[in-house]
Amino acid sequence: MAEIGEPGEIKCAIGLMSGTSMDGVDAALVYTDGVRVERLGPSLTLPYSSEMREALKEAIRIASASAIPVDTPAEIKLIEQELTDWHAEAVYELLSVTGQKSETVDLIGFHGQTISHRPERGWTWQIGDGGRLAGQTGIKVINDFRSADMAAGGEGAPLVPIYHAAMFARAQRHKTVAVLNLGGVANVTWLSFEDSETEPKMLAFDTGPGNAVLDDWAQLHTNQNYDENGNLSARGISHEEVVMGMMATSYFDDPPPKSLDRDDFNTQAVRGLSAEDGAATLADFIVESVVAAQSHFPVPPEAWYVCGGGRHNATLMRRLRRRMPVLVDPVEVLGMRGDALEAEAFAYLAVRSERGLASSFPQTTGCESPTVGGTAHLPKQRRRLVR
Repeated sequence: MAEIGEPGEIKCAIGLMSGTSMDGVDAALVYTDGVRVERLGPSLTLPYSSEMREALKEAIRIASASAIPVDTPAEIKLIEQELTDWHAEAVYELLSVTGQKSETVDLIGFHGQTISHRPERGWTWQIGDGGRLAGQTGIKVINDFRSADMAAGGEGAPLVPIYHAAMFARAQRHKTVAVLNLGGVANVTWLSFEDSETEPKMLAFDTGPGNAVLDDWAQLHTNQNYDENGNLSARGISHEEVVMGMMATSYFDDPPPKSLDRDDFNTQAVRGLSAEDGAATLADFIVESVVAAQSHFPVPPEAWYVCGGGRHNATLMRRLRRRMPVLVDPVEVLGMRGDALEAEAFAYLAVRSERGLASSFPQTTGCESPTVGGTAHLPKQRRRLVR
């Protein structure tokens, strides 16, 4: 397989990610040629205001009520501009931390915010104005990473596995590993380094619900946006019959590639339970969906490494360790940054896009052949907006 590619010139790239949990913009600086990761620069998270989170939820509501849009509704265009401005501020903050000027950065990889993901209809919708971001920062921006994959028959997700492969090749401790991203939706990358003479084998797919269902439940019953440290779910009793009912959906038996929208799973099944019992039951549902994912692996992994916000949930991590027959640890034990990994990945993917290297593969998204993603936007002028 010549999927990862040949080494090239090292670029300085900033990756930006706003995930399905909608808690803020993650920004990370990466020095890479899109094949090797030479080194990692600083990273940070710029939290959204409550008003911005509500605006993004409104965009998702509008998108979910829409057919495939021909033109972006005016309300979403306004939210997109505001979202882009938040990302510009995250770039300024990161440059401030590093003491760098925009001229020293080659590229920005800009994921944007997913407001609808419907692979069964052949479309996915991320908002974020790449041209506006390029104009504000004075840096070349690459965005729209998913459309080319879907045009090639892929699911449009997940896109991070090729970065997982690069990072875990550097930190190789096991022949076979599973990298679990516990974001708003959970996804896994299975990697095999069995043959050291070839590039790693990859398989990736969304396992099922992630933090989104717990976040929604916590917001409904507490004054918090999420189940902090898993404290709410730790105090509850899981209702096994409810978990079994939620696991009865055909999604978990469907073979990969497969991917989900944020709201494909919700809290309806636990309505009527106490706040604590509902959280405990949802936590077990998340864990059981991850356990079920193992049936799709070619061979069992020797270890699981966890990134994403869910690894901060002690209840989820404790229950995962109880249900898995092998090591389960956060990626930090390997020297990686679990909160920044996806932002780093989009810096890496931006460099790959510029070099014409594929970001998605038949075994990760189901595309017909390895596909290069991304659309480039060159800065015409630089105009900083003061928030």
